[in-house]
Amino acid sequence: MSRLLVRGFTISLDGYGAGPRQSMEAPLGVGGEKLHDWLVSTQTFRRMHGGDAGGTTGIDEDFAARSMTGFGAWILGRNMFAPSRGPWPDDSWRGWWGENPPYHAPTFVLTHYPRPPLEMEGGTVFHFVTDGIHAALERARAAAGSQDIRLLGGAETIRQYLRARLVDEMQFAVSPVLLGSGEHLLGSLDLPALGYRCTKGVPSEKAVHYTVTRDEG
Repeated sequence: MSRLLVRGFTISLDGYGAGPRQSMEAPLGVGGEKLHDWLVSTQTFRRMHGGDAGGTTGIDEDFAARSMTGFGAWILGRNMFAPSRGPWPDDSWRGWWGENPPYHAPTFVLTHYPRPPLEMEGGTVFHFVTDGIHAALERARAAAGSQDIRLLGGAETIRQYLRARLVDEMQFAVSPVLLGSGEHLLGSLDLPALGYRCTKGVPSEKAVHYTVTRDEG
């Protein structure tokens, strides 16, 4: 069965996956872009965004590459797809990534409001799921076949899947940035009680990459 994996998610030193006051101008919240200093200079990130063939190698590149390969489907929350809230004003919003998003696979967007599937270039098709996290995971597994599924975020979406013990493994980076407020990833979650344990920590020059694994049973 496909595994549900968190890969490449970044939080601040005080635990926030996005800064406060998210908006069209600041989709990661105020100060949120600083979280990803470890990522934006890597070869993987530059290739994804049409940059030159350069970029850093090493630990950060290893984790960046791992976060983008081998996935047969993706799941993300509404807030990661669009800046709007409530009913869709129309179908004109097509995501933050242009006409060729980096997913290149079926991508399931959690929302309370229905919308027709959105087919993009490169094999990405956005499906809008209104009947909850379990339904989204079931559809993602059917689409992924033998491949794994990446749970992209944001923080509250990951929290919902962790609370339900549906995440098989979570790799996240802790960036040496203090945001003070925003979208907290782990607050009030008792991960040991939910059956999760930290199995690895790898420091790089710009972050520390942690692996949290769900115990079987």
